[in-house]
Amino acid sequence: MWIDSLFLVMGLVLILVGANALTDGASSIARRFGISDLVVGLTVVAFGTSAPELVISIVSAINGSAELAIGNVVGSNLFNTLVIVGVTAVIVPIVITKSIMSNEIPLVVLSSLVLLVMGNGVFLDGAAERMVTRGDGIVLLLFFAIFMRYTFSQAKNTDGVDPASEEVSKKKPMSMLKAILWVAGGLAALIYGGDRFVAGASGIARGLGVSEAVIGLTIVAAGTSLPELATSVTAALKGKTGIALGNVIGSNIFNIFLVLGASAAIRPLPFGSIGNFDLLTLVFASLLFWIFGWVIKTRTITRIEGALMVGVYVAYVGMLISNVR
Repeated sequence: MWIDSLFLVMGLVLILVGANALTDGASSIARRFGISDLVVGLTVVAFGTSAPELVISIVSAINGSAELAIGNVVGSNLFNTLVIVGVTAVIVPIVITKSIMSNEIPLVVLSSLVLLVMGNGVFLDGAAERMVTRGDGIVLLLFFAIFMRYTFSQAKNTDGVDPASEEVSKKKPMSMLKAILWVAGGLAALIYGGDRFVAGASGIARGLGVSEAVIGLTIVAAGTSLPELATSVTAALKGKTGIALGNVIGSNIFNIFLVLGASAAIRPLPFGSIGNFDLLTLVFASLLFWIFGWVIKTRTITRIEGALMVGVYVAYVGMLISNVR
């Protein structure tokens, strides 16, 4: 068991370090080729914070650990929505623009509903098994392509500066050689770290006698969401809640449309023990995010609402633990 725990920690450290190095190197290269900071923020930075989920889910899919791959995405999005948004709102109430309430957050709700539909194929179309098929994966990737097209169109139509890209632009540019080494080293750390992390998580699940789904929904999900948590809390402490909000929204959409889509396209993913309780909780969390921002107090998530969101997550994890046999 201690070896699996060591693999888990070592893998997570390599993944986080690798994601950071890859993001810094890729951002520097992009700016040297004249790509705008806004586009860098909307693509490279967003991809960088979702890289841990992407690597772990793809490695899990290749290794046949489907529940770990799906659990990682569902659990990460729950953690992002309930814990990161909740904690950020407790630190500084989040004021949400009308555009984000009308356009981006509904996409988060849509992504969770799409996953719920795919998880109920047995009831809807008589499928033999609850599974994200290759066809479903391709559909998710098409959704991702549409989202990216929308993102770039918004980038062209706005005169503002993306807060995430603004943070990137403050960093001193790397030399081209250093940037390339950072990208290569980051990719290597992500790949090897992902392999060790999945091996450790699977070993711990077997040792504790619990399903890979539970490990994916809790330990793996929280671990891979550390970049988003660190970014959002730091931004909140600086009074830049917009970064925290954009970070969560982008990561949630990336996780379902890109991460799960790419993983399923490589290998169909059976849902296994990940049931409607988990998927409906994700839909509920997305709706709660939207309702708190839109209805309760106009476009503001208050400290009390943030605390309630964290409470919902604690209750969910408590239910998971109580159901472990």
